[in-house]
Amino acid sequence: MANAASGMAVDDDCKLKFLELKAKRTYRFIIYKIEEKQKQVIVEKLGEPTESYDDFTASLPADECRYAVYDFDFVTEENCQKSRIFFIAWSPDTSRVRSKMIYASSKDRFKRELDGIQVELQATDPTEVGIDVIRSRVGGA
Repeated sequence: MANAASGMAVDDDCKLKFLELKAKRTYRFIIYKIEEKQKQVIVEKLGEPTESYDDFTASLPADECRYAVYDFDFVTEENCQKSRIFFIAWSPDTSRVRSKMIYASSKDRFKRELDGIQVELQATDPTEVGIDVIRSRVGGA
């Protein structure tokens, strides 16, 4: 099903890998890319469970848009181990205007395909996806 607004389809693999991250914790993160020629969202990179948050941010291209999902583990003030699944819309200021428009117009529909996202983050530069920003979004963890 292509989205009428942006014409982007979502590759089945996008949903399958997300379900594996959510249910089995097979991955730490997933980076998604829009293939403009094929008019669909595809999986670009899968992060192993052992990879760190720094590995994740290093995987985001400096001047191209991406969608990403990150499974963030943290310990609450009550000393409980928890995790939150973040959806990150990466749209650096240096990326092409057309690319930013395509990612922005496809975001809500794509996000709906991934059932179980708990926190959404919009980022235009690396400081907006810093680990301190992530921690602040999980409720002071």
